[in-house]
Amino acid sequence: MQAPELVALLAGRPITVLTGAGLSTDSGIPDYRGPDSPPANPMTIRQFTSSTEYRRRYWARNHLGWRHMAQTRPNAGHRALAALERSGVVTGVITQNVDLLHTKAGSRAVINLHGTYARVRCLDCDHTMARVELADRLEAANPGFTQRAQRIGGLAVAPDADAVVPDTDSFQFVDCLVCGGMLKPDIVYFGETVAKQVVDQAYSLVDASAALLVAGSSLTVFSGYRFVRHAAARNMPVAIINRGPTRGDDLATVKVEAGCSPLLALLADELIG
Repeated sequence: MQAPELVALLAGRPITVLTGAGLSTDSGIPDYRGPDSPPANPMTIRQFTSSTEYRRRYWARNHLGWRHMAQTRPNAGHRALAALERSGVVTGVITQNVDLLHTKAGSRAVINLHGTYARVRCLDCDHTMARVELADRLEAANPGFTQRAQRIGGLAVAPDADAVVPDTDSFQFVDCLVCGGMLKPDIVYFGETVAKQVVDQAYSLVDASAALLVAGSSLTVFSGYRFVRHAAARNMPVAIINRGPTRGDDLATVKVEAGCSPLLALLADELIG
């Protein structure tokens, strides 16, 4: 197999897996920082909360993008990790992705570090709802918007379900039905912090394992990088699979420059036996 040192490092060890956007590119969701990624600037929490026009543009784009993400299917890498969990090799997955593809693939022990595209939260009263419920309200407030955008074609969707839509000026977004407050996708935006209880769950998952495998993350943001630092501080082997450099390369026991899906599929074959 490619990268036999990866198999040698991980064989016989319970593994926690940390995944990033690079794992989902083979499912048709582009990442932000890969070598072939188009330029993209993700929404920040400050932009979202301080500007009506930013929220209008975001909800217009998300109204189309979330549907695309909901239809996206897991790839061989997601399925390989689910198989490794079923076999007892992988103890769980910490994912920076909001696409729910690990859950769709059958993984059960998944910590969605940055939330998911499928829920919406009110920033004022903390009420949550399914994204499909909000979609019905937005569709009623913007009749014909989806059809007009689909006629243009060429829809590009970012990892946070933000789609590139040329005309958003007329889009009407809606507020919380409970309190009239500001609605936001239940996703951790740039500039936000991950909830402490979620971070603590992720640390506990790492601590219950004997190796950390990073797949498809540049580890640029601290929310994921912290777990590599934590594992290395505990003298736990760290393996990284990623196209291009990562922030954690200096802490890695093994680094493999490769696409995630084919290598994870081969890794599953080797470790499951």
